[in-house]
Amino acid sequence: MSSEPLSRARIVAAAIDLVEREGADAVSMRRIAAELGVGVMSLYNHVPNKDALLNGVAEAVLSEIEFTDDPDAHWTDRVRAQARAFRQIAHGHPRSTMLVVSRQLHSNAGLLPVERALATLRGAGFDGIDAVRVLRLFIAFIVGSLLREVGMTPTFAPVRTSADDAVEVDPALFPEVSALSSLLHDCDHEAEFDFGVELLIQAIAVHPARREGIR
Repeated sequence: MSSEPLSRARIVAAAIDLVEREGADAVSMRRIAAELGVGVMSLYNHVPNKDALLNGVAEAVLSEIEFTDDPDAHWTDRVRAQARAFRQIAHGHPRSTMLVVSRQLHSNAGLLPVERALATLRGAGFDGIDAVRVLRLFIAFIVGSLLREVGMTPTFAPVRTSADDAVEVDPALFPEVSALSSLLHDCDHEAEFDFGVELLIQAIAVHPARREGIR
């Protein structure tokens, strides 16, 4: 049992550790109390309920992102930097990432990346409606990429029976899957993420809704 005083930060840290080991479904107030070696009722002096605790996990992970945003940079460079900064959460806390992208956070930590993204898109020449649409498009791409990176979305590659073996695919029925099987198995997450971000940037740069002549 630790001699460190019980605090919200310590409770949230224990929850993050448990999420990373066993997933968010393993989290309960009783389980966290057992992890910390304290009575379950003592947790409620710092965290009112499980939902607030999971929000705390998401906010703690999100607050670790280093948003080094340069308001004087070209909007395309700002979009790249913001997208890559958000992706950082998948590296140190892959399972907690799912809480970040699935919970509606109204704290400063939760609203800061939204504020900066909208400001960037407005500066790029989009009106309010289209700035929100583009933001949601980027979020959908980033969330999908993170889910794939932590192994929660299908790769569409033929199933492997071992590290070096793949189930035989009938090339007559699935000629492209068969021919590209090795590429479907291999995935450079960094390169794939950058590829997707660049495609989105190129698409929104020429979108007719964007006003010309704005950085």
